[in-house]
Amino acid sequence: SRNGELEGGVQSDCIMIASINNETSDVKLISVYRDTLLMQADGSYEKANAAYNRGGPEAAISLLNRNFDLDIRNYVSVNFNALVDVIDALGGLEIELTQEEAYYSNGYAAETSRVVGQEMVKIDEVAGTQLLDGVHAVSYARIRYTTGNDFKRTERQREVLEKTMEKAKKADIFTLNKIVDKVFPQISTSLSITDMLGFVSNIMEYNVVETTGFPYALTTSEEVREHKGSYVVPIDFVGNVTKLHQNIFAEDWYEPSNKVQQIHDDIIYLTGITEDTTAMKTNFEGDSQ
Repeated sequence: SRNGELEGGVQSDCIMIASINNETSDVKLISVYRDTLLMQADGSYEKANAAYNRGGPEAAISLLNRNFDLDIRNYVSVNFNALVDVIDALGGLEIELTQEEAYYSNGYAAETSRVVGQEMVKIDEVAGTQLLDGVHAVSYARIRYTTGNDFKRTERQREVLEKTMEKAKKADIFTLNKIVDKVFPQISTSLSITDMLGFVSNIMEYNVVETTGFPYALTTSEEVREHKGSYVVPIDFVGNVTKLHQNIFAEDWYEPSNKVQQIHDDIIYLTGITEDTTAMKTNFEGDSQ
């Protein structure tokens, strides 16, 4: 959001499922592509980011649970300001940029700096590793005009979160507690500040072991019945959801619900795209780390 909205009325262009294994402390991050055609609360089909616009965090969580047979109960909704403050408090992030990414980071930073009320200091528009402040790190995560478009953008978003966690592991507990105190009033979350401080105290144990995007098998289409615009269309929705459960929970026994099967059939009806379509392709190359 550009004006601090956290309870809806804006598109959630960055949607991630974070899974923490409490036994191993392994963390998995799965981006849900914002343009993915999914079932909304009223049974209609629209882009994934429409749910947050219509009903805020509760609707966004319900969307994920409804479409993917999940039982997500907790969330954190973060705007530009909060992420900028976290990264600045950690001293910035070292990120390897292409020349094109450096150029676009400056372009996005002009707006990001206005939104958060900070002065923008341009970075060098050259390829190489650079130390990015909060404004430029957030701007880097917003880029979608390079090769890979929004698929590549979600990869950058996960990279920024992963590097933020790596940097947080090097900070002292006083600094981390100070960050929580400062940022907590800026976010919308189902977690308490005690919960947040609990995560902080265990941060050294957490390791990001996988980051990827959903759907795994997909195509894009501008030919969706009674819809306008370009959509990300899952190919074999049941297969995609089954793989999601295997990746998150190692659930080889998972059986898709009737709801997931209905969504699978509805997507084929709306798009005409099946597993046999000649347009079939996998995620943008490099989107699984």
